[in-house]
Amino acid sequence: MSNLTNDTRNDCELMDACGAVKMVLKPKDTDLGGFSVRRLLPTAQLKMIGPWIFFDHMGPASFAPGPGINVRPHPHIGIATVTYLFAGEILHRDSLASVQPIKPGDINLMVSGSGIVHSERERPEVTEHARNLNGLQLWLALPKEQEEMDPAFYHYPATSVPLVNIDGVPVRVMMGSAYGVESPVHTFSNTLYLEAVLKPGESLTLPPCAELGLYVVRGHLKAKDTEIPEHCMAVFSDTHDISAGVTVTASQDSRIALIGGEPLGKRFIEWNFVSSRKERIEQAKDDWQNGRFAKVPGDEQEFIPLP
Repeated sequence: MSNLTNDTRNDCELMDACGAVKMVLKPKDTDLGGFSVRRLLPTAQLKMIGPWIFFDHMGPASFAPGPGINVRPHPHIGIATVTYLFAGEILHRDSLASVQPIKPGDINLMVSGSGIVHSERERPEVTEHARNLNGLQLWLALPKEQEEMDPAFYHYPATSVPLVNIDGVPVRVMMGSAYGVESPVHTFSNTLYLEAVLKPGESLTLPPCAELGLYVVRGHLKAKDTEIPEHCMAVFSDTHDISAGVTVTASQDSRIALIGGEPLGKRFIEWNFVSSRKERIEQAKDDWQNGRFAKVPGDEQEFIPLP
């Protein structure tokens, strides 16, 4: 999904944290006309967790029959976008001629590399009905040596994502390896992305990771003495002997998303462009303003201007 302003950062309220939890981020809701988006990364307090440089939660939202999600073509460089839905459907199109409906449980991985353009809309047969939307939009920064790689598109249906049971807690290993299971989803550096659903009183010991964040999609959890409310993200200490083997416990029905991995170093981010070099972002801005990016086949008439 396109960032709607030139400033990607969102100021999050810092909540009390202690022990293995370095900070707890509480985002502000942004109303996009009919549904809310919560931005956890990047913020003034924290730019990245491992390779993850952007984390938005869109919804939950309900739409009456008629228009809903309608994101016009827009560009990206230097990242791989990850789209994951809990409810609803989005139609992905890109300048590689990919056309892919994204449904709950699927993982959509779009590699922008040197440059790609995509749109996110809804099929007419979807907009005919009342519907819900709830999902995550995440961006992975690419390693420096792969920032200018050829763009690519990968789609993984829900059935291809491995599920493992950890002491009664179902965990989907979306990207990377954890609990002895490896995801088939393509990665570019040491990357972790998990989803787990916990019932009240259930606990999950988190896997070791260089940097790790836990987002509460719904519910409420506790990590040692730190409360992690709904729609908040706990960022764990990167000191191994403090954060290793941390256990979180749900106080109500909860769904969590874990992101992490090895840090990649500083990245610059402006609008939908990410790079280790400021001048590369300036070039991308000029290329978009002057029509040098490829068009999206079947969606060539509209575009989002540079803010």
